[in-house]
Amino acid sequence: MDSLTIIFTNISSGFGVAATPENLMFGMIGVLLGTAVGVLPGLGPAVAISLLLPLTFGLDPIAAFIMFGGIYYGAMYGGAMTAILVNTPGCSSSAVTTFDGHPLAKSGRAGTALLTAIIGSFVGGTFATLMLMLLAPALVEISLLFGPPEYFALMLLALIMVATIGGNNLGKSLFSTFLGIGIAMIGIDMQTGVSRITFGIPELYSGINIVLAGIGLFAIGESIWTLSGQDKSQQTQTISQTTRLGMATVEWIRSGFAWLRGTVLGFFAGILPGSGGTIAAFMAYGVEKKLSKQPHKFGSGVVEGVAAPESANNAAAGGSMVPLLALGIPGSATTAVMLVAFQMYGLQPGPLLFQNSGDLVWGLIASLYIANILLVVINLPIIGLWTKLLRIPAGLLYSSVIVFSILGAYSLKGSLSDAFIVVILGVLAFCLRKLSFPVAPVLLGIVLGPLIEQEFRRTLSISSGDLMIFLERPISAGFLAIILLSFVISLMKQTRRKTT
Repeated sequence: MDSLTIIFTNISSGFGVAATPENLMFGMIGVLLGTAVGVLPGLGPAVAISLLLPLTFGLDPIAAFIMFGGIYYGAMYGGAMTAILVNTPGCSSSAVTTFDGHPLAKSGRAGTALLTAIIGSFVGGTFATLMLMLLAPALVEISLLFGPPEYFALMLLALIMVATIGGNNLGKSLFSTFLGIGIAMIGIDMQTGVSRITFGIPELYSGINIVLAGIGLFAIGESIWTLSGQDKSQQTQTISQTTRLGMATVEWIRSGFAWLRGTVLGFFAGILPGSGGTIAAFMAYGVEKKLSKQPHKFGSGVVEGVAAPESANNAAAGGSMVPLLALGIPGSATTAVMLVAFQMYGLQPGPLLFQNSGDLVWGLIASLYIANILLVVINLPIIGLWTKLLRIPAGLLYSSVIVFSILGAYSLKGSLSDAFIVVILGVLAFCLRKLSFPVAPVLLGIVLGPLIEQEFRRTLSISSGDLMIFLERPISAGFLAIILLSFVISLMKQTRRKTT
């Protein structure tokens, strides 16, 4: 009870700091700016905070970090809005939301998808903040148990669980997955210094950025697909029905379980440095599909296909704050930028941060609660307004998406080659869809391929090439057992479908 009393006292003082009118104003500004930036392809929370760092030089540190908290969650939800409405993920972790969010919008249920996303964002973010407050020290100790074998097994588990999310044709899904892994191999091998699949083009030496992949495969690809007249009938249907906001009782129940599962999975994935919201969202989506009685409907517009990844990526965003605040280790690109912000104010995250700057830390934690509430208060009443985005003529809307996507790609590094890359990936996505190959597994391969290769090579280096290390370490062995069980369940389901 003593520790809980201390935590309660600290968070009460944190709310006392964060809930002042001035700081609430900064929190609201952060949510609005984050949402606005989140809807722009490629400009996720990390880029948003980076852009706003110079603007906070004259602010009190507590006010600055409260605004950063608002930007963090606002940008996450902003990315989900365009993912649902125009199949354009604002950041890579929102890409999974397109799988069912955009089909829901096409069927006239854009409001339902946005409602599901905002509730998932609130549930995931609030739970993550609560766990950050209560369990940070213990969870950091758990994350320290993960070495290369455990990370490899975790990434392989993510790959296996969601390799078939693109459709029922396993062969085409696996082809798309390996195509993504092949794209991920483009660039300089950091271990040997050898260039791979670059064809002597200097612009490819740095590889294909995951943000560029998300923009090209989904934003550009979807726009070309629609402008080519492939989706004309569904676009007409969307325009006539975009005001539906509600869900049936059974959908509320399914979404509720998906929110809870996605939240728990996302938070624990988030505390592992390097995992991030993208992998958490992929895994949450894969879990829902595995547990569903009608997995074949995923990808055609089911509410849990939005609920799970949105709660997971927001929970992961909060989970990544745990290693940052307790160890000074950034768990994601966004927390890496926030680490720079801490250092800019002369602060060093780590165990002593709670002792030396308790007001700031607990004020930041309290501001995450407030940011989640502001996110709902600001965005929930205007869901109907956002759905009207789909009433814009398809030619104008998707042409604008292409323009903003290319600008977003160019803004990452100020490189024209990045703009060409997203266009090429968009054409590739169009060709794959034309040939009935799923696009989602391509992004999955690009995300997980480098991580799997990196951790596998590190593991072999540690064990001198002995593969038994994966079975000798309990956590990695447990993940491999889950992979095996997943294969068995999939084979049983296939056999059952063939017999019936």
